[in-house]
Amino acid sequence: MYYFTSATKKEIGKNIAKVRKNKGLKQADVAVDAGLNSSYYGKIERGLVNPSLEKIYRIIKALGVKSSEIFPF
Repeated sequence: MYYFTSATKKEIGKNIAKVRKNKGLKQADVAVDAGLNSSYYGKIERGLVNPSLEKIYRIIKALGVKSSEIFPF
């Protein structure tokens, strides 16, 4: 399994939060659409957990954006 560095987790979370806010969505909305627990989703946005690529993919689909808007690399 791949583990993101602490800095990368925070940047991914920041990018997810930025897109979500720009779309006028609440954390709970995106979490439900992505099939995630809203508490866990909040931890992803804050960079506190190491989500799998599958979970990030589900968030990207729920937000309706390209992965390049989320990943810092």
